[in-house]
Amino acid sequence: MLFLNCWTICSSSCSQSGEPRPVLACEQLSLSEMLHLYPVMTLTCFQLTCSPVECSKQVFFEHSSTFPVFFCPCPKFFGTCCRHQIQNDEGYNVRTCNLTSCPLGASPQYSKGTYIPVFPTEERQSTWRGQVIESNDNVVTMGITTAHDCIVGKYGMYVAVVTRYGIRRTRRDPNWDLYIIFNPWSPGDSVFLDDEEQREEYVMNELGIIYHGAYDDISERAWNYGQFEFGILDACLFIMDKADMPLTNRGDPVKISRKASAMLNSRDDEGVLVGNWSGDYIYGVAPTSWTGSVEILLNYASSGGLPVCYAQCWVYAAVFNTFLRCLGIPGRVVTNYFSAHDNDGNLKMDIILDDNGKVDRNRTKDSIWNYHCWNECYMTRPDLPEGFGGWQVVDATPQETSDGMYRCGPASVAAIKHGQVCYPFDASFVFAEVNSDVVFYRRDKEGTLQPVKVNTSHVGRMVLTKAVLHDGRKDITEQYKFPEGSPEERRVLEKAEEFGCQREKASVPEGDVTVEIAALEVQLGDDFELVLEFTNRSSQHRTVDIYISGSVVYYTGVPSAEVVLKTPTKSVLVHSKDYQSELVEQGNLHFIATGKVKETGQIITAMRLINVHNPRLTVQVRHSILTFNQINLTGSNTVYLYRNIEYRNRNII
Repeated sequence: MLFLNCWTICSSSCSQSGEPRPVLACEQLSLSEMLHLYPVMTLTCFQLTCSPVECSKQVFFEHSSTFPVFFCPCPKFFGTCCRHQIQNDEGYNVRTCNLTSCPLGASPQYSKGTYIPVFPTEERQSTWRGQVIESNDNVVTMGITTAHDCIVGKYGMYVAVVTRYGIRRTRRDPNWDLYIIFNPWSPGDSVFLDDEEQREEYVMNELGIIYHGAYDDISERAWNYGQFEFGILDACLFIMDKADMPLTNRGDPVKISRKASAMLNSRDDEGVLVGNWSGDYIYGVAPTSWTGSVEILLNYASSGGLPVCYAQCWVYAAVFNTFLRCLGIPGRVVTNYFSAHDNDGNLKMDIILDDNGKVDRNRTKDSIWNYHCWNECYMTRPDLPEGFGGWQVVDATPQETSDGMYRCGPASVAAIKHGQVCYPFDASFVFAEVNSDVVFYRRDKEGTLQPVKVNTSHVGRMVLTKAVLHDGRKDITEQYKFPEGSPEERRVLEKAEEFGCQREKASVPEGDVTVEIAALEVQLGDDFELVLEFTNRSSQHRTVDIYISGSVVYYTGVPSAEVVLKTPTKSVLVHSKDYQSELVEQGNLHFIATGKVKETGQIITAMRLINVHNPRLTVQVRHSILTFNQINLTGSNTVYLYRNIEYRNRNII
């Protein structure tokens, strides 16, 4: 808890005749009535101290340059307390006659928790507790303890003192407005996280790493969340105002995170970010060019809510993470490799083959994203049965609607793992993202679909997030699903089916011939050989008619152009001219091998995603770098570079 020695209140020189008035029951008065009754006093001083009292909500002040210093380091004590120092120059007893009021919003009301009167005596208390902390001569210090479930937002502050001349109050001063946010250090708060290292990472850390690429070829993006930068907190509160979110809902992290998942995208509510997966970014900033959240949020707030162009899933997740951490909610960005986007609302990703075993692109509508980023936030879930609190999935990327808006979550990670997809919000959608089966169907000439192969392990191959307090990776796949093929996994899938999730139940006989596409690493401009590895488990000779189709795909799995369609023997040579001109941003090469065994009629399939890497650029400095001197740089895959580097205070050798 924080003690904020924030106000010295001096009685004004003017007096008011008549007998002193008793302290009014201000909790029964409107703010306008209270302000009408109370003449004005002057608000003068500010000072911060910390005291060993347990944290409730966190309190900090608008004019401070940054607010991390106000996050309390004392997790074992009670209350968030700010102190009034009330100075008496006229001889009246201020120890028992001062009152603090904290209004929130345009029309604060005590019954809605948006107007909070605070009294200094035990005999008269409100939802926030007041007490006299210290009294020296003509100065009394009053402490205020907020409620654990109070509304998050920006509060005004008034102080009233009963004197022998009547009641006097402070004038409204925006410089002394205070912010209250969630407090993960407080056991009574709904976002309490009982691990100091995790609090340091998931609340305090302003820098992060977001994973992308493929599960067997992982790449990293550094990101500056900047949740403590000047103006970011106001921008986050503006987002809730822009959404017309009722003030009474702003003390509930479940409602806040759900509202934010809709407002971080602009699909249907003029939210923060415009999504664009076309590759044409002429009217905005390419998603791959963003490196931090600060510019995005400040631009949105300063423009009065004009959506910022452009974003893809990791940008949505990164900005959402800034929003969560800024409000004191522990948050992290999560990457799911081979993430299913099922258009049919079931647990199947349907790939349609024609009668010859070739992929029918016109009828294959489901897509498997190479990776997809979403967020997890930590909170209790009083709306769910016990055990489903903790980490919750929220996703601002506009994929499907939920209750009429493009949003997703919060969905309990524990509920997803155990197949309890009936619980709010959108647990079934997230469950499908990590548990869907890839089903290959053969379509005959009459249009009948017959399942020929089911791949149960392709989707949700790996779920990653940044490790706590270092730059390594943390594999959290086991938090979402049980091991593939385990008895627990089968029970979970059966449980999900009870709640309406459909799976392919047709029995596909195990064939005696299998095929795999060998993994390989490809640099941009390389010719490469795609090798097929056949396995014949029978004792007889087998003949296979095999086709390989290769497409340039966006990271969302949507094909951009078909570049290879061949009938190979055991390998296919792919030339750079076949694919290089067709590559798109973050584009990969996706190969599907499908074939038919002549002797048995068995259909065999294999898939391989290949990342095409840009050439590595290695830069070397030829000589020592001195102040104001020109330097020569040399590097591979580039020409000589010349830069004038200015260092005002030091030389770099």
